[in-house]
Amino acid sequence: MADNTVVGPNAELQDTTPARSRKYLFADECGNFDFSRASGASRYFILVTVVMPECTVAHSLLDLRRELAWEGLGLETEFHATADLQAVRDRVFATIERHTFRIDATIIDKRRARPSIHPTEERFYQYAWYYHLKYLAPRIVRRDEDLLVVGSSLGTKKKRAGFLSAIGDVVAQVSPTTTYKAASWSGDSDPCLLVADYCAWAIQRKWETADSRSYVLIQSKIKSEFPLFANGPVEYY
Repeated sequence: MADNTVVGPNAELQDTTPARSRKYLFADECGNFDFSRASGASRYFILVTVVMPECTVAHSLLDLRRELAWEGLGLETEFHATADLQAVRDRVFATIERHTFRIDATIIDKRRARPSIHPTEERFYQYAWYYHLKYLAPRIVRRDEDLLVVGSSLGTKKKRAGFLSAIGDVVAQVSPTTTYKAASWSGDSDPCLLVADYCAWAIQRKWETADSRSYVLIQSKIKSEFPLFANGPVEYY
């Protein structure tokens, strides 16, 4: 059928260019930067990311928080996997399980990490992100898609700036898309960071203490779990 629409000289033409789709990546880390066998030093440094096409899980978690408040739970602080009561954890895991996202983890055995890769905390952090995103980025975003990368802020303002710069540098190196933004936000500022927090906590419990109770709840969403240096022949401390 012919299109008989008449467009006058002053008519506004609609932009028919299809909107670019967006991907959202939220990250959290477990472990610390203490490369020793001292009390309190973690065996592993674990970088965990959750990637989602949209952020509806955030609304579900905010609804859950309000519901828990009416039940008298979680009244004093924001959600945080390490500090939450088990009853709260169970409800959070049940909520996030209903949503679509993928989990990827890079597990670094710090004892097998060469001293040359951790002269500073920022350098080690960049190293972890590089190996994580070198594998992940081509699998989650195309050239014609946009990518937002959000990590939980760490340490002082100066350190946060260094860590944010490290993320941006790595994304620029390995991402197929050139349209991206990197951000560093406090963990309680976006419920999607809570998803990363909970997934990282569950994976850390499996690796550090062999406790897989929470890990099995998210296992179906884990697409990669790579133990960097697992076969390294040398322990440096």
